[in-house]
Amino acid sequence: MRKTRVILFGVGAVGTLIAKFLTEKEGIEIVGAIDVAKDKIGKDLGEVLGVKRLGIKISNNVDEILSKVKADVAIHATTSYLKDAYPQIVSLIKRSIKVVSTCEELSYPYHTEPKIARELDALAKKYNTTVLGTGINPGFLMDTLVITLTAVCQKIEKIEAIRVMDAAKRRLPFQKKIGAGLTVEEFKQRIESKQITGHVGLEQSIAMIADALAWKLSKIVTEPVEPVIAKKPVKSQFIEIKAGDVAGLKQKAKGIMENKEVITLEFHAYLGAEEEYDAITIRGVPEVRQRIQPCIHGDIGTVAMVVNAIPKVIKARPGLLTMKDLPVPSAALGDLRKYVRDAS
Repeated sequence: MRKTRVILFGVGAVGTLIAKFLTEKEGIEIVGAIDVAKDKIGKDLGEVLGVKRLGIKISNNVDEILSKVKADVAIHATTSYLKDAYPQIVSLIKRSIKVVSTCEELSYPYHTEPKIARELDALAKKYNTTVLGTGINPGFLMDTLVITLTAVCQKIEKIEAIRVMDAAKRRLPFQKKIGAGLTVEEFKQRIESKQITGHVGLEQSIAMIADALAWKLSKIVTEPVEPVIAKKPVKSQFIEIKAGDVAGLKQKAKGIMENKEVITLEFHAYLGAEEEYDAITIRGVPEVRQRIQPCIHGDIGTVAMVVNAIPKVIKARPGLLTMKDLPVPSAALGDLRKYVRDAS
């Protein structure tokens, strides 16, 4: 059986990590790479990844790449926002290429972008292909895993999930993204100018959980992003933070039904977190308490979620799907061909 042919659409921080893993994966053949960064265009993909030459030049000409190569799947990793990702994904759909995207808003767009979601679903069905947004969060920890744990419950009153991570262990772009090292005033200014947006995906995760449980929420409220202030000096490999400055951020979102908070999600990412964990509490019959400690590494988990989703997306029905629409997520170990060989 032939290898699964993959196009990379986006070779930035996350896209590079995914691409490196794909070069190590049996049963995968990378056939094209697209990116807009001037320092990458025209370079061999292997050079950008820091591996051997792969004979694939990175291009910013989407139409040229898509017309020259035949691909089964595109790994799309360019933006968190669906309006920006929409034309890119449409270009792939119209070539009948299946799409696995890291776009956070694509993880469950039916609540926040219903018009775009309907259009993508209709186009994917027209061109007999499949589109999925996934990752570690959103995509698994605060939605898919939560939904799975509810299977043992007879009654549910409230669901709570919290993710606490020590951002000192993450890459520099992520540390900058959460405002680490800024003064409190600088942090507030960047929030106002939307240079810092907080975690993207809490609203989508709540909507996915509610849909899986057939809960009709009256509203979803995402609270303002708050800075986490360093109580003592803390540093990472890249940044040193003084006491009183910003170590990172925290954010909370709530799903409301009949004037009650029935789903709450909290995201904390800052340098110097004393303990890291992913925790889910389901208050009901029975009560379920799940805790993963330390928390799952965001980059490693995202790469795994995207790559492990490939065989399930290849086998899936056409349309815009979410993680709750696919079979139970699982690792695709070794040669990918053994996971896709019975695909129609």
